[in-house]
Amino acid sequence: MAVSVFDLFKIGIGPSSSHTVGPMRAANMFISQVLSHQLAERTDHIITELYGSLSHTGRGHGTDKAIILGLLGEEPDQVDPDAIEGLLQAVEDSQTIQAHADLTLNFKIKKHLVWHKRKKLPLHSNGMQFTACDAEGNELLRKAYYSVGGGFILAHTHMAKQHIMEDDSKLPYHFTSGDELIDLCTAHNMTIAEIMYANEATWRPRDEVDAQLDQIWQAMAACVQRGQKTEGVLPGGLKLARRAPKMFQDLDKRSAKDLADPLTILDWVNMFALAVSEENAAGGRVVTAPTNGAAGIIPAVLHYYTNFIPDNNPQGIRDFLLTAAAVGILYKTKASISGAEVGCQGEVGVASSMAAAGLAAALKLSPDEIENAAEIAMEHNLGLTCDPIGGLVQIPCIERNAMGAIKSINAVRMADRNDGSHTVSLDKVIKTMKATGDDMKEHYKETSRGGLAVNIIEC
Repeated sequence: MAVSVFDLFKIGIGPSSSHTVGPMRAANMFISQVLSHQLAERTDHIITELYGSLSHTGRGHGTDKAIILGLLGEEPDQVDPDAIEGLLQAVEDSQTIQAHADLTLNFKIKKHLVWHKRKKLPLHSNGMQFTACDAEGNELLRKAYYSVGGGFILAHTHMAKQHIMEDDSKLPYHFTSGDELIDLCTAHNMTIAEIMYANEATWRPRDEVDAQLDQIWQAMAACVQRGQKTEGVLPGGLKLARRAPKMFQDLDKRSAKDLADPLTILDWVNMFALAVSEENAAGGRVVTAPTNGAAGIIPAVLHYYTNFIPDNNPQGIRDFLLTAAAVGILYKTKASISGAEVGCQGEVGVASSMAAAGLAAALKLSPDEIENAAEIAMEHNLGLTCDPIGGLVQIPCIERNAMGAIKSINAVRMADRNDGSHTVSLDKVIKTMKATGDDMKEHYKETSRGGLAVNIIEC
């Protein structure tokens, strides 16, 4: 299948790509199906049923709100975060959803949104089913969807075909493994970023690719700016105070002598990651990179590049994103980027691996060294469980983003001190990550039924 860099990096809202962005898109897709089947006049209400991980942590992840917004026709990259509460309140007050000019739905949340905590749909933990009914409750149309991580949505029919996507475009430089990607670079004397540029030309011209990459970076930078200035308490039962603003204030007023401590750079990287992750937890606008739960890592490492690498430049940022996406595509197609499927190693681990590859590319390391950096970053995230307390993308998720960013930078430094040769390849670590995820108990896969989620008392 053909995957674009802009499939990996999508502008949306928090707190979760799989539990917020994905369900919103699925609900929107189902409305389109109702309209295309010319069922608008006959449809009285839609019953949404959530299964597996979506039902276990959906309330903490805002899945219920996302479903309502999707039925309203809102899109993750277009909805105004500041308008969301008003939209939801209007639905609650009227008990109706204006899904389309020709489609008004009766909606009672306790009746029309069903949580199946003890059931799973057969093909993925993040399953949901929509059923359009007439006024008498007769079924008119039923569709099942899976949110497979990073905001990707697959219909049941596509999942049954082993994740075949609709886009089967023929790419000029097709690769299915890290080894193939490195071989392409060697054979054509191209960088990984140049390979990605050539493949992106399948869909859009170079200037449009650059414009969209710049837009992604601007959205990341804007998220850091908001996160480092917005004080307060994050929503949810944990009553977790935002930490990034105070960190930013402390760092911003330090003297030159204080900055002589080289580890101060790590303080800045931590702050960048926390700023984005706290914005995500608050439902703000973030870039899925490759998921929302791990959205702070790549922006933090990019800010490290732009703030602490003397010869940083706009093309370096673009090369970073393109190279990171190439690595992300390998994880997406050969393993998973879903915490509900393989644990947090598929989110924070993958983002850390992508960020390491991106930074190595921006620093003009060789393709072999880039592959090595990506491998190192994942190797030391293997087995990372997904165990959010209270189903909220807060503890341990926010701090994990900061730790993941630091691992990325260190992985690049280790790869840069090597000659590119190494025993464990990126392909081997991806294969190991998938096998580890398959062996992991369901309790540790975004269900909040294991790990910190059951050993820490919620305040």
